Amino acid sequence: MEDNNNNQQQGGLQLELRPEVALGEFANLALITHSSSDFVLDFARMLPGLPKPQVRSRIVLAPEHAKRLLMALQENIYKYEQKFGKIQIPQEQPRTIAPFGKGSGEA
Repeated sequence: MEDNNNNQQQGGLQLELRPEVALGEFANLALITHSSSDFVLDFARMLPGLPKPQVRSRIVLAPEHAKRLLMALQENIYKYEQKFGKIQIPQEQPRTIAPFGKGSGEA
């Protein structure tokens, strides 16, 4: 039997969480592109002194799963704000989680 620290229960589904993955990756930039068949989420780290952001993780989703992810994020943000208060986003920032530039939105 596996150690419970390496498993995560989610909606009745038991997931394996390897120690090297459990630490997570810090990302302060996300770029989302899409084609007719896929959504691609690139999570990057932009740090002072580095010439360009480094992509740390790429997730490729079917459109149906991208929409499920959107709904799950909306639900979890709602629960978070009910418990901890409204998340404030400065008005001067564009409606994107990328801190700079604008992409075409297509893969």
